[in-house]
Amino acid sequence: MYPNPHWREWFKSYRLKKESYALSKLVFPLSFLLALSMEYSALLTDFYSLTMAQGYWKQRIDQQAVFEMFFRRQPFNGGFSIFAGLEPLLDTIQHFSFSSEDCEYLSSLGRFDDQFLSFLEHFQFRGDLYAMDEGTVIFPREPLIRIEGNLIECQLIEGMLLNTINFQSLIATKAARVWLASGKGTVMEFGLRRAQGQDGALSASRAAYIGGVSSTSNVLAGKKYSIPVMGTMAHAWVMSFPNEEEAFQRYADFSSADPVFLIDTYNTLKSGMPSAIAVGSRLGDGRNFGVRLDSGDIYYLSAEVRAMLDKAGFPHATISVSNDLDESIIEALVTEQAPVDLWGVGTKMVTAAGDSAFTGVYKLVMRDAGYGSMLPVIKLSDNPEKTTIPGIKQVWRLYDSKHKAVADVLTVDPSESLEVGKRYMFWHPSGDYRHFSHTVEEAPDKLLKLRLHACTPVAAAPSLETVRQRVRSGLDSFDPTYLRLLNPHAYKVSLTEQLRTLMLDSIQQQFHV
Repeated sequence: MYPNPHWREWFKSYRLKKESYALSKLVFPLSFLLALSMEYSALLTDFYSLTMAQGYWKQRIDQQAVFEMFFRRQPFNGGFSIFAGLEPLLDTIQHFSFSSEDCEYLSSLGRFDDQFLSFLEHFQFRGDLYAMDEGTVIFPREPLIRIEGNLIECQLIEGMLLNTINFQSLIATKAARVWLASGKGTVMEFGLRRAQGQDGALSASRAAYIGGVSSTSNVLAGKKYSIPVMGTMAHAWVMSFPNEEEAFQRYADFSSADPVFLIDTYNTLKSGMPSAIAVGSRLGDGRNFGVRLDSGDIYYLSAEVRAMLDKAGFPHATISVSNDLDESIIEALVTEQAPVDLWGVGTKMVTAAGDSAFTGVYKLVMRDAGYGSMLPVIKLSDNPEKTTIPGIKQVWRLYDSKHKAVADVLTVDPSESLEVGKRYMFWHPSGDYRHFSHTVEEAPDKLLKLRLHACTPVAAAPSLETVRQRVRSGLDSFDPTYLRLLNPHAYKVSLTEQLRTLMLDSIQQQFHV
């Protein structure tokens, strides 16, 4: 037999494919390392932070400063939010630096001096960071994070800090609302395909788990954050077989867990359910099964499905539902007592449907006045809600005798504390006439705690499960009127007399400037 006349071309093509494959094995870890370096790059900042930093550096303004991060309004017209993203933030700050490649890029812009770029190449955050516990129930106008350092380092981390906290707090809040709407039931997050990019998907899965979901479909999030992963089947599986019964049987044959059958590919009640019952009756070995609805009238179908399962002798078979669910739809179904065991929420969870962003901001509240003293500063605005509260502050959560939260109070830190048994007058954070009197009945919680000292962690990071449980216990400490979806009761965030006086004095001083 004569050799194929095209064997040389074939062999050349084969060799190129092998080399390409070998290169791909090298490129993957390199691309992974590149993504990792991008995660910690100090270029994750707004351009004005760099131009201001150069201005401070040129004028040798390296004075101490204090910045605070807070938010202005509750998302989703709700009554509460969940603080999330702290541990990723702490990790990023500790690695936040400019590589030589970063500085080369900045040099190419023609806006920065070489000496300043040399300064950036050796930059590392060295300040202190105070924050509430991740998973804390939070409210507008109160500081969630306090940064103490020099002006340049405080300024450079602004964009990254807000990006991290705002997104994860928004998603954690959405998840908590969904979880409460479900009657604190079982919620699965499967928004990977609709999330805003890979990082958005990972951050959303992490934040959603903190907020209350029980599992995710995002396998990488499961690996990275130890979140339980879960999934059933797609319609493509059912459509790959001659009929639904065979599709379900094949799925059950290889499934090591209790199988869940997607029953709405063709006709939910006339073909999907009979096929699921037929396969379920053959499982044996004490195995249970479940069915999933992904379309149609969820209330009507779930009731019919439950009746069919019970009649066939499967009272423990579970019903999962999906199909563009959100907290309002879930609350309505729970109110109508729809027999649903698991809620699958995707798009409207990871995109925070109903509110596009968390309104967190980052403001200077104290600066070096020279001679070893610090000066409180205030930002005034034609919009009163944008006026800031000056000075270094602490946040205290007050409880009644039944350990239900009644108010968060801002004090001047560290000169003020709140004593049990003492009666106080607390003022609205706008500094106006609104106030209330209150006797402290239980020892209040001090919410802002030191997390980084000179950029070094002061304690080990809690597990994600610990943070998740903190959300649940925190929500339990509030009266349900603060947590309801529609017209929630407004929770009080107030100032002490001393802090109100400081605010009013700062306003008066600005009028005389």
